[in-house]
Amino acid sequence: MDPKELSTNTEAELESFRQKWREEVARAKAKRPVSAESANQDLCEKQHGRRLDETSTQTAAALAATREASSALEHYEKAVEKESQGSMGDSVNLYRKAFKLDDKVHETYKAKHFPPSYFKKHPPQPPQPSSTIPASSSATSTAPTSTPKPQDPNPENASVTVPNTAHQSLHALSPDLQTLISSFSSTSIHGEPPPTDLSPAPPSPISTIPEEILVEILQHLAVKDVASFVRLAQVCKRLAYLVITEDGVWKRLSLGQEYGFGAMHYTWSCQMDGSPLSDDEGGFILDTADLNLPDSGDVEPAPEPLSPLSATHLLVPSTYPTYRTLFHRRPRIRFNGCYISTVNYMRPGQSSPTSVSWNSPIHIVTYYRYLRFLRDGTCISLLTTAEPSDVVPYLYTEHMHKNHGALPSAPMKDAVLGRWRMTGPAIPASDSSESEEEGTLVIETAGATPKYMYKLALTLCNAGRGTKNNKLSWQGYWSYNRLTDDWGEFGLKNDRAFYWSRVRSYGMAWDEGATKKKQKENK
Repeated sequence: MDPKELSTNTEAELESFRQKWREEVARAKAKRPVSAESANQDLCEKQHGRRLDETSTQTAAALAATREASSALEHYEKAVEKESQGSMGDSVNLYRKAFKLDDKVHETYKAKHFPPSYFKKHPPQPPQPSSTIPASSSATSTAPTSTPKPQDPNPENASVTVPNTAHQSLHALSPDLQTLISSFSSTSIHGEPPPTDLSPAPPSPISTIPEEILVEILQHLAVKDVASFVRLAQVCKRLAYLVITEDGVWKRLSLGQEYGFGAMHYTWSCQMDGSPLSDDEGGFILDTADLNLPDSGDVEPAPEPLSPLSATHLLVPSTYPTYRTLFHRRPRIRFNGCYISTVNYMRPGQSSPTSVSWNSPIHIVTYYRYLRFLRDGTCISLLTTAEPSDVVPYLYTEHMHKNHGALPSAPMKDAVLGRWRMTGPAIPASDSSESEEEGTLVIETAGATPKYMYKLALTLCNAGRGTKNNKLSWQGYWSYNRLTDDWGEFGLKNDRAFYWSRVRSYGMAWDEGATKKKQKENK
């Protein structure tokens, strides 16, 4: 075919298409008259890439999203939007930009979106049954149109069986921390974002379960491992809010036998060798005067002391505002580790008669004291020069015998059994003059020979900013001669405080004798 004829046919087809397109445009214009305003609107839509199925509201939202934020408040609002979408990295960057521009931007955001006038006009309403008020009508009547509605922490509308004690649990915190934790009250647990825009989001069952079930799960975790329960506050804002404000979980920890005061002994519970107390057994009393009781039987019986659990209930909220504060600040003993005191001191030595040196030698003396407390009221005490790596794995009652020889547990040949109790409890509004002040740990152990008995008085202290009840400071150390009924006091010039160290192999030490056989059975 001639090339000239091919080009002529192509131009004819193009001209025919142009003519049909002009007729179609003219037919469309005949149906809708074109005005200057609509032409300008079409021009704007072409410039912004508007789709035919979009509305003006969607266009405005798209324009607002594409516009760059300039002020601190706009950065903060975008950060909140990104956080609600699950983009935590973008949210953190926007929060940093906002606070660099204005360190009080969060107060500006709260005043804009949550003004005090709104809470006065819309006080919180008590929950009503769903049979009388439909969910749709209640949502439309209470939700304002001008302020964004916070996320619902109970998306399943489950019945609230756990009382909200957030206002009570925050009293012991600083004002800044109270404000921060209170801002987490309306948050919820978000699932993992989808890997791509077209992929479905991965399942997140924990973000959909009712809150009372979530609190029950947290309680089981706290009883299993309280350290893991506290570390949950680092996961998200909602879990941080629950860890701090759920006083029911802290009450279970405080009253339980695992870590709390249900396992504390405020009276002697056994003899020094672990055998049960006799009816007239009361322990050795230091510096006691003669009471000169009358011989008649008209002496009023002493009132029965309160149980540790009953006394603990009386301390909240009179002494401690919450059970979380009680668990952290009230003195208590730890059972999943041991207390170690490292003593170092120097003393001058004596030079040898055959030595030609003018200088006298200096000796550096190092020894260790070990204390391990058991739940039945007994304890293990050891004074040795062996290092902790050679002693801690064998600090069990089954190693407390003399036939060690060259075994690795040879340092345990000097270990002795004892018993312990804590002073108190100090009952609030108690008029009893015999009530003891809390914070002192009293220990009685067997002596170097059967005729001696040792008595220790230690104060429970805190070492470090975050850890509590991990230090024992000396108050006094005495020896008692059973034959002569005399007390003697040891000097504490070189002795140092005990520091608690966690030992994972001890576990929870549920077995009363702290033997390895029980732990093997549990495994």
